[in-house]
Amino acid sequence: MTKLLHEVKDDVNFVKSHEMQPRWYKVLKAFILLGFLIGYGFLFGLAKTMIFMAAFLFLMLAVHILYRVKTNKWRQSWLDFVVVEENNEIRAKSIGKFYYSAIIVNAIVSIIISQVVG
Repeated sequence: MTKLLHEVKDDVNFVKSHEMQPRWYKVLKAFILLGFLIGYGFLFGLAKTMIFMAAFLFLMLAVHILYRVKTNKWRQSWLDFVVVEENNEIRAKSIGKFYYSAIIVNAIVSIIISQVVG
């Protein structure tokens, strides 16, 4: 259990520290997600919104774990995740088309799941 908590802490520190996106962009993404959830809740109700969230979080966790494994804990490049070495330090430089495509596909799949199950 402590190993899992240590791994989660490492990932949270990575997300906080990486410079692949400016801070305003991270905040904008949070507001977009929040606005989508509020709108979805008004349109389809709380139950379908919760099912959407559960499916989306599960699918995005799968994407996160896939990236984490393939990039050796964010230390090597893979697909659209680019790592560079600057001053003898490994830094994540960019993430792009595949990652954001996965988010869109996961959102669509989650919408379908919430509509069929809910």
